[in-house]
Amino acid sequence: MRLIFRLAALAAVFQTASSYFHYLPGVAPKQFADGQDVQMSVNKINSVKTQLPYKYYSLPVCKPAHIVDVAENLGEVLAGDKIENSLYELKMKQDEYCKVLCRKQYDKKDVKQFQKMIHDDYRVHWIIDNLPSAIRIFDERDPSIEHFESGFPLGIIVFMKGKDDLYYLYNHIRFTIRYHENPVLFDGARVVGFLVEPFTVQHQSDGEYNEENPKLKTCNEQKQVQHTDGAQPINEPGEVIWTYDVTWEPSDVPWASRWDVFLRSSEDDQIHWFSIINSLMIVMFLTGMVAMIMMRALNKDIARYNNEESAEDAQEETGWKLVHGDVFRPPAMTMLF
Repeated sequence: MRLIFRLAALAAVFQTASSYFHYLPGVAPKQFADGQDVQMSVNKINSVKTQLPYKYYSLPVCKPAHIVDVAENLGEVLAGDKIENSLYELKMKQDEYCKVLCRKQYDKKDVKQFQKMIHDDYRVHWIIDNLPSAIRIFDERDPSIEHFESGFPLGIIVFMKGKDDLYYLYNHIRFTIRYHENPVLFDGARVVGFLVEPFTVQHQSDGEYNEENPKLKTCNEQKQVQHTDGAQPINEPGEVIWTYDVTWEPSDVPWASRWDVFLRSSEDDQIHWFSIINSLMIVMFLTGMVAMIMMRALNKDIARYNNEESAEDAQEETGWKLVHGDVFRPPAMTMLF
């Protein structure tokens, strides 16, 4: 009876816990009404060269007044993600063009930090509805075939022979967000794609800069940013204006298949030598530690067993060595097992 009572209590605990922890962010689909706010969060920045991730807001970029950590699921925690809120304003099915995020003044320290990150090929990762951002790459042999890579580079570097290298910052981002609608099954729209296209453009203010209603000469609702526009250098201290576009596209891809694009992504031909060497060194170190502990613990036993001892000199086994006598001993209450 006591055992049955304990099992019943344990079942009640699991039932109560499941009522609180049955939902994981990103598992259940979420619908958005027209004009509803769609939260875009920033994640870590990482590099295949250094293998050292950083928070996005460790960079001197546009930051909200109050940085809030976004709830993460188990996979994101294990991956070392650091998801936080952002200043980007997105509304379902509402396109935006040349929207100013903020204006920043950078000193020599900030410039050096950007240059170091760009030189180490750091990539920026953002998230919408638990879907990571990706850049679109077209196949040179067949332009109709699309490949996708997670994240986008922070900037580009131009190597100069005999001169200092030139660094350029991607300060304008064009969001292309794909959504899926099915009025028969659900109301509203679901986000099924999150594409980004980075641009580097040296913005110029149209007259005196107004924080509440900024206007730019380089782009507006009628004039979009192009890759042929003047690039934004990050070689000397100065001003950088951060902007973005938002475009919404309908898609036939259902919510359950929105991750399939990453299965068709281009192969990463860069071998992570740092991770491989680091893993091998850890394995070798742990193997050596275990072997050393085992040899020290069993050294006396091995020496004693190798020496011929008389029955009178043989000592009775004690401690953990007596466990071998209990291995095949049946338990007291066999029916419970």
